[in-house]
Amino acid sequence: MKHLLIAAALSTAATVAVAAPEKYDLDASHSQILFSYNHLGFSTTYGMFSGFEGEIMFDKEEPGNSTVNVSMPVKSMFTGWEQRDAHFMDADFFGATDEDLVTFTSTAIEVTGEDTAKITGDLTMNDVTKSVVLDARMNSIGEHPMQKKAWVGFDATTTLMRSDFGVGAFAPAVSDEVEVVISIEAGKAE
Repeated sequence: MKHLLIAAALSTAATVAVAAPEKYDLDASHSQILFSYNHLGFSTTYGMFSGFEGEIMFDKEEPGNSTVNVSMPVKSMFTGWEQRDAHFMDADFFGATDEDLVTFTSTAIEVTGEDTAKITGDLTMNDVTKSVVLDARMNSIGEHPMQKKAWVGFDATTTLMRSDFGVGAFAPAVSDEVEVVISIEAGKAE
């Protein structure tokens, strides 16, 4: 019995010693999602989303235990041509209101290398939720030289089929496949 109590105490002490994930808030001024698609075979058209809100619960010791939750307004989309932006917001595509968001919530993180991982999560866009996998790379972790606190930066890529999210107008002439590049920074929460 004495040995069981000692083993239980040691097990509890070992559990307490494990570091928990720490909260990092996204830096909206240095985070964006870029997307591109083929336009009728003539060009590659680019756009971006901004206006992020979200957090990373980052576990330095066990990155696979980390989580990501991000949202941004659909109307934050910018393509560089006002008429195209307006068209994307109308009924042919998003039919967007000011309240509509694009969200991503991680469901699993598989560490694939020293600074790489596959982040699986639920992407919700246009009232449709699908599982997507991001190929992610941690760019840097350390003290931000101006903010004087812990900071982390990541890049990630994925490919989406826009028709999966109900925004497939004019496909396949205008590519259904959309290449996505994500770059984010986040600072340790106070």
